[in-house]
Amino acid sequence: MDLSTHYLGLALRNPLVASASPLSNTVDGVRRLADGGVGAVVLYSLFEEQLRREAAENARLAEMGTEAFAESLSYFPAEAEAEAEADGSADEPSPRRYLSLLERAAAAVEIPVIGSINGVTPGGWTSYARAMQDAGAAAIELNIYYIPGDPHITGREVEQRHLDILSRVKDAVTVPVAVKLSPHFSSVGEMALRLDEAGADGLVLFNRFLQPDINPETLAIMPDVYLSSPAEARLPRTWISILRQHLRASLAATTGVEGPADVIKYLLAGADVVMTASALIRHGPAHAAVLLDGLSGWMARKGYPSVAAVRGMLALPADTDEAAYERAGYVRAMQAANSSRGPW
Repeated sequence: MDLSTHYLGLALRNPLVASASPLSNTVDGVRRLADGGVGAVVLYSLFEEQLRREAAENARLAEMGTEAFAESLSYFPAEAEAEAEADGSADEPSPRRYLSLLERAAAAVEIPVIGSINGVTPGGWTSYARAMQDAGAAAIELNIYYIPGDPHITGREVEQRHLDILSRVKDAVTVPVAVKLSPHFSSVGEMALRLDEAGADGLVLFNRFLQPDINPETLAIMPDVYLSSPAEARLPRTWISILRQHLRASLAATTGVEGPADVIKYLLAGADVVMTASALIRHGPAHAAVLLDGLSGWMARKGYPSVAAVRGMLALPADTDEAAYERAGYVRAMQAANSSRGPW
């Protein structure tokens, strides 16, 4: 059974990719994911805020040392590390630690290791993608997590921000670049096309927005990170099915993968790869083998010799009226619910 596939121009042994998560915080974690069977690993995300903080700290240290010998400037990063150890902030991975981890992880496994940057502004921090490339990243994933809280920001401004960030990173690197996209654009399809035309090598559908919750007893705002469920897969699966015939870029599915059936559904919709973090966190990296064995068993039962033979079988044909198709599906679902369950 041929499970091999291509993503971002990279040859993968199978279409299962471990998406960014705490499981890839260490070289041992990356190695366990690779041993579990995944085709590639996306390293946990490095945040724009961390890069800006380090740049500010290095500038502060440089200012303090302006009267010292020039050679001493090379010791500033080590001094900053020592301060971080002293104040306890060393638990938060720094950009230097990230590059070190990326370099060691890429050398430790035979599968592609993809670097991840999480940011919201098209600033100079995007050049850090080049450092990731030099450290051994096979590709870069841009996780653009942005909620325009200012109600005066227009939709076009939000869209342009994504395009500007992509352009900055593409200018900095030669490795492939994927954009992890939000589902909350007024026209997801047009945004996908614009990113494709701007040079995105892949799109990851979709980013999950993990907003804080409210505790009514303590009257406090509290962070709330929860793992995804299969019910959340329907939205990205729908858009992958719609976009499959319209893009040059690779399509990565993420969110809602728990069992082999979820992987299969995404492939049938047209995904080049299927990413998962929640299932691997719940069940451990060895769960990758369960997902892949289930995929192989299903392919054998159905008589499909390769992933390529499965991919996109249920994607919408290019000449389909997508809006009419989706509207018809919605109406059928609502009518079926009303007839089988009665009043809600």
